[in-house]
Amino acid sequence: MDKPGVSPDLRPREIRPGVWVCADPNEVARAAARQFVDLAWQFIARVGQFCVALSGGKTPQLLYQLLASDEFRNQIDWPKVHLFWGDERPVPPESPESNYGMARREMLVRVPIPMANVHRMEADRSNIGRAAQDYEDVLRQYLDLDAAGWPRFHLILLGMGPEGHTASLFPGARKLSGTLRWVSTPLVARLATRRMTLTLPVINAAHNVTFLIVGDDKAKILRTVLDGTADPPLPAQLVTVPSGRRIFFVDRPASALLHSSAASGTRPGVAGHSKTREGSR
Repeated sequence: MDKPGVSPDLRPREIRPGVWVCADPNEVARAAARQFVDLAWQFIARVGQFCVALSGGKTPQLLYQLLASDEFRNQIDWPKVHLFWGDERPVPPESPESNYGMARREMLVRVPIPMANVHRMEADRSNIGRAAQDYEDVLRQYLDLDAAGWPRFHLILLGMGPEGHTASLFPGARKLSGTLRWVSTPLVARLATRRMTLTLPVINAAHNVTFLIVGDDKAKILRTVLDGTADPPLPAQLVTVPSGRRIFFVDRPASALLHSSAASGTRPGVAGHSKTREGSR
């Protein structure tokens, strides 16, 4: 499953279909890095490019550092990778709160990706609604559409908040599933600000969606999302990826309340990709 010499204690273990438990946040990031590399090879071989929506947060930060490291950087054909974002705050790219800015500092300046392949959400523009419409136009240039007309990312990376939000889709938001928009600018009431985010139908149209979840403060909400017990459903619970594959890489504290089923014993990247080869449209 992993490279020779890797301790069995550090290997991801599948405790439910699509739910892989890793030893700690560093191993969560490493599992995601392996998946990123494997999917990049697969989609570049098949369609000539690899289109990914990135996430913000501390665990993705570890992932980006790994992808820019000597271990992973040269395994990726960066000129054929296109990077997008799942959501963004209304801050300039230099801000420490910018999801784009974090990815730029930790990865983009350290890998040979053409800047023309980096498509940031310009949520700092004065007219954020117009910026969202323009971002939809960018997606139309690079992404294939499914039968219903939704763009299909090859991979979307997501986190999850302790209240069940993902990307910038928060509990209580209107029209999570019923929207016709690809990119929206919801008002986050508790923060008194708007954000830019991919909509739920776009996320669910992806070939692969990977959640990176760490910490014991996520254990209860992770169980709720996986069991589907919240009513009304939480945003993260509504990410079902019906025509693709949904993967959770979680650390041990986050998985503490989950009941284990028989582990498959396969590598998460390979398992996900074999099914994706059959099911990726």
